[in-house]
Amino acid sequence: MSPIERTAVPSGDAAPDAKDDSEIGVGPPVDEAAQRADEPAPTRLYKRRWMIVLLFSSYSLCNSFQWIQYGIINNIFMKFYNVDAFTIDWMSMIYMLTYIPFIFPVTWLLDKKGLRVIALVATALNCAGTWIKVASVKPNLFPVTFLGQFCCSFAQVFILGMPSRIASVWFGSEEVSTACSIGVFGNQLGIAIGFLLPPILVPNVDDVDELAHHISIMFYITAGVATLLFILVVIVFQERPKLPPTLAQATARSIPPEDYSYTASILRLLRNRPFILLIITYGLNVGCFYAVGTLLNRMIIEHYPGEEVNAGRIGLTIVIAGMVGSLICGIWLDKTKTYKQTTLAVYFMSLVGMIIYASTLNLGHLWLVFVTAGLLGFFMTGYLPLGFEFAVELTYPECEGTSSGLLNCCAQVFGIIFTICQGKIIDGFGTLPGNIFLCVFLLIGTIMTGFIKSDLRRQNANRVAKAAAEKLMSGQDYGATALISQPDAPPAKHNQ
Repeated sequence: MSPIERTAVPSGDAAPDAKDDSEIGVGPPVDEAAQRADEPAPTRLYKRRWMIVLLFSSYSLCNSFQWIQYGIINNIFMKFYNVDAFTIDWMSMIYMLTYIPFIFPVTWLLDKKGLRVIALVATALNCAGTWIKVASVKPNLFPVTFLGQFCCSFAQVFILGMPSRIASVWFGSEEVSTACSIGVFGNQLGIAIGFLLPPILVPNVDDVDELAHHISIMFYITAGVATLLFILVVIVFQERPKLPPTLAQATARSIPPEDYSYTASILRLLRNRPFILLIITYGLNVGCFYAVGTLLNRMIIEHYPGEEVNAGRIGLTIVIAGMVGSLICGIWLDKTKTYKQTTLAVYFMSLVGMIIYASTLNLGHLWLVFVTAGLLGFFMTGYLPLGFEFAVELTYPECEGTSSGLLNCCAQVFGIIFTICQGKIIDGFGTLPGNIFLCVFLLIGTIMTGFIKSDLRRQNANRVAKAAAEKLMSGQDYGATALISQPDAPPAKHNQ
């Protein structure tokens, strides 16, 4: 029997009580005891799904805020802790480095224990990291603040690849891309706040005690928010809905745990040529974004001395524009399902935006930098949810957390390489050659994206399963036996 034929919900997923008003029914309530054995599984959307994705988005925000809170006021932390610029760059790059070795154990844990355990570990680590930082506000305690940042970077491993998983587990096929965009939205908003608030909360003053006071206030605020979010996750966050939101998700649930091998899943993904191309192109694009974000303060200060606050505002502009781009792209994908075309167009515009930003940065007009940075952010940051959702389509029915984890792992590798290389180029030759360096790799990524085969397996699975359900409803016993990789094959009739 093919995976698409197996649409029964496991016995543990009984239909919810009819009195529960927190659900939106797809069809009338179903009595599973009376359900015909050959009928497709019931599906249901729960209002609680919006609470889950918003809570995830919130603790993702708190974590991503801390990625850039040191780098955006690089010169101030250099002075306070008496360290060099490259050392402060590592306060951002530690987020990238930590992700690489830990992503595979974390995705294995996600497969074995589920979303709730991952959410609890993520928020606990993030909370612990923030309180360690609170204890590090002395010039001789840089190793302590680095330890706190390491804890937060470890928490990020449990967060970064989850939007597509939460969207698939909780949301219907017509809203899954929008839900993924909301999940990514939190990460982007956190980065935006990370660009905006540190230059405001920690002004560039010469008195060390006053500077310590300002840094302490920033760390206490972060710790308070992280603690509140940890408590909310403990109380509110739920593993999955009682009934699946889509037939494709019902099929995934019906696969017995003993039939699933994490190692075999990784090997299947690594043999998926379109997905491998996507991994590389996603890594190139997001790696460029990480480099721009980490080195933004240095680039702005070089051409506009004393503009630390405006450097933060430019970073804010990049990310806010990207958040708008993410939501627009998510809604567009839900309406059109044009994954490859949209991904290629946004990638190409990221290249165009980077070229314009690089060529106008040194013209001496700060307002122009805001405009070009916003254009760059709209497409480069807006690309993030596109990569996640395209990966899920190319790799269904593999675990969404695994595919997203591989994407992000590649992004972290390129992020470290690009940040170090661009930083050295800026130190030796200036900002323009450093930005041209990134443009070259965005061009390579754009060309490679054009060669990705658009094999939308999840959409095909939903379409075939719905067709089978409609046949059953009309009294025609058709079997949904078409292979996911052959979406145009008609359903085959059972022998009568």
